[in-house]
Amino acid sequence: MIKQKKKYASQSKREAASLAGSYIVLTILALVWIIPILWIVLSAFRGDVGIVSPDFIPKTFGIENFKRLFTGTYYGVKYAFLKWMLNTLIVAVLDCVISTFLILSVAYCMSKLRFKLRKAFMNLTMIIGLFPGFMSMIAIYFLLKAVGLAGNTSSDTAWLNIVGLILAYSAGAGMGYQIAKGFFDVIPTSLVESAKLDGCTNFKIFWKIILPLSKPIIIYTALMSFTGPWMDFIFAKVIIGTGSPEMWTVSVGLYSIMFGKQADASMFTQFAAGCVIVGIPIVSLFMALQNYYVEGVTAGAVKG
Repeated sequence: MIKQKKKYASQSKREAASLAGSYIVLTILALVWIIPILWIVLSAFRGDVGIVSPDFIPKTFGIENFKRLFTGTYYGVKYAFLKWMLNTLIVAVLDCVISTFLILSVAYCMSKLRFKLRKAFMNLTMIIGLFPGFMSMIAIYFLLKAVGLAGNTSSDTAWLNIVGLILAYSAGAGMGYQIAKGFFDVIPTSLVESAKLDGCTNFKIFWKIILPLSKPIIIYTALMSFTGPWMDFIFAKVIIGTGSPEMWTVSVGLYSIMFGKQADASMFTQFAAGCVIVGIPIVSLFMALQNYYVEGVTAGAVKG
């Protein structure tokens, strides 16, 4: 009996030590993530300009950086930041609509329809999905360049870069159907079969029956489709290139402020203010829709 008590005591000590170690590691990782973000936020409100500051917490605070950012002229474009934000919003919203529809459509087909080469297609998309998207960046650029949708430098044709950017983000979105398919697998197939007996087409079943039951996965898919283009820099920089500054996205514009032809290190605080502005919509969306986000992920992981 005494040996058994000692065994339980030693086991509880090991569990307590393991739990304490986990909390220590998680705290360190949290600090690694939070400190740079906090530094950017503090820099955005810093009174003095420049990239170097002797103090982590600024001695003076203000919103002058935000005022200069919104009213400033960059690369000869007046109110450039507002135009970059608008361009980014257009790309993100259109990609969100197109990608969400494609992903949910493919997920419905993979979940509720049976056809030849279905499993082969699923295996192929799974294998292709293992490779990072930027591996196809050069090929996508030259394909879009060949049809005049990338690398346009003239102010008259620079808007075509935005069209090419939307296509680059949304054209292959259907391959990311796995989580949505897992959610649709949970929906009883008997609903689909009953609707077919009543004469419904597959599109009507998808639109009238499946989607009204799939609010969590719709919100999750739309949120992921929106945040990708909103925060992306690599594809935007490659496809837009050195085109007309009026048609830049916000990531390309902020990068050019710090590292472009007219770069100025004294504008770092304005760059930080831009980072804060870009992050506000994403944080707000996640906070407002986090319940649907979690529900969509967990439900989609049941059979996905």
